[in-house]
Amino acid sequence: MQREVNRKLAVGLLAGVIFILAGGIIGLGLAPIAPLLVAIAWIILVMRLAGVTFQDAQAALIKGIEAGIAPLFLFLLIGSMIALWLGTGVIPTMIWLGFKLINPAWFLPTALLTSALVGTMIGSAFTTMSTVGVALMGVGTTLGFNPALVAGMIISGAIFGDKSSPLADSTNLAAAVSGTDLFAHLKNLMWTTLPAMAVTLILAFVFGFSAHHTGGVSVKTAAVTQLIQPTWWTIVPIALILISALAKIPAIPSLLINVVVNTVYYLLSGHSLKAWANLVVNGYKTPSTNATLVALLDRGGMTAMMETIMLIMLALALGGLLSNLGILRAVMNPIVSYLKSQKSIVFATLLTGIATNFLVGEQYLSVMLPGQIFKEDYKRFGLSPLALSRAMEDSGAIANYLVPWGVAGAFASQTLHVPVLSFVPFTFLALFSPVFSLLSALTGIGLRQASQDEVAK
Repeated sequence: MQREVNRKLAVGLLAGVIFILAGGIIGLGLAPIAPLLVAIAWIILVMRLAGVTFQDAQAALIKGIEAGIAPLFLFLLIGSMIALWLGTGVIPTMIWLGFKLINPAWFLPTALLTSALVGTMIGSAFTTMSTVGVALMGVGTTLGFNPALVAGMIISGAIFGDKSSPLADSTNLAAAVSGTDLFAHLKNLMWTTLPAMAVTLILAFVFGFSAHHTGGVSVKTAAVTQLIQPTWWTIVPIALILISALAKIPAIPSLLINVVVNTVYYLLSGHSLKAWANLVVNGYKTPSTNATLVALLDRGGMTAMMETIMLIMLALALGGLLSNLGILRAVMNPIVSYLKSQKSIVFATLLTGIATNFLVGEQYLSVMLPGQIFKEDYKRFGLSPLALSRAMEDSGAIANYLVPWGVAGAFASQTLHVPVLSFVPFTFLALFSPVFSLLSALTGIGLRQASQDEVAK
């Protein structure tokens, strides 16, 4: 449904979208949902004056939402799974283990590395955040750490897992769009991912050792561990996640299997069908009156995901309008002619991936659009497609976690109960990856040149 749009009109539309979103969210402090709705109305009305029918605008909007149906359904499953993992004692047991085993001074590095390891094994940042991430969040906040700092470490680790796992959607998409081998892409990613991870780990140690922990915190954690009854069942759902990842079972059936198995255990433990239905829909409510335990465990359920789903639907609708009505391409295509060097093409790719995330809030489109726009120019400048795939991943795939109305940012915020703008300054891996990608372009270190075979293609 791509259209030819006047460049001046496209620039004006984008400027209006930026003004509405920035003014509403940052200037007025509004939740993103209302500004997104206004931005959608702005584009439809202006494009109607430019000759686009309401029917075409509606089709573009719906096409944008259709691209996100899978993650929207996935979020409902994750809400259900979090509630069941709480109801069957899985997450409480993980929190109990955290209190027993983790030294507060080492907590932040441990949270970062644990999230990175789990993310690499299962290839899903969302699943990592919604399982071990929830448990680590509970441990960290009870230990007295800034929730935004803890969330930043968990998300950074989950992003590292996404960037280093052959099972991750983003790595497979970046490799496919650029036309590179998946494992060659993963290997090339390490030129920027490992330095960014090293900086993040150093900062984790700095923040971890500089934090002050009072005796009151020790008393609080001791009280909580006495109230939690650990269960052997924790091993089963965690093993199921790992087995599903190794078997390369897609995310939705993998989570459905986990939900079904946990449901059977929950019902066999003596709970009624009515209690189960209330649990998966409305979330878990601990019977304890301990304020700390209530804050840690009262969460989950499909209902808890609805605000995030509304936000993401609106962001996808906005992305559908900007992409399918040709607005983004009308702005970007003329810029390509001004690129005169390898450095400029990498910088433009990074900037496009980041900007697309902020404009449309959709991770996959933010990976695909730079790849489609700049693919031929990388050949023109003698760069390998691996240089393109890395730039796409270092910007388009990770900047989404820094966007309040982005699919990944909204999910992380809802799951970890921390506003996006609060954890952004501490999500160091997402902040430093594009920096190291740009440094690679400026210095030439790790910047893959095209081979003779790649030039010939």
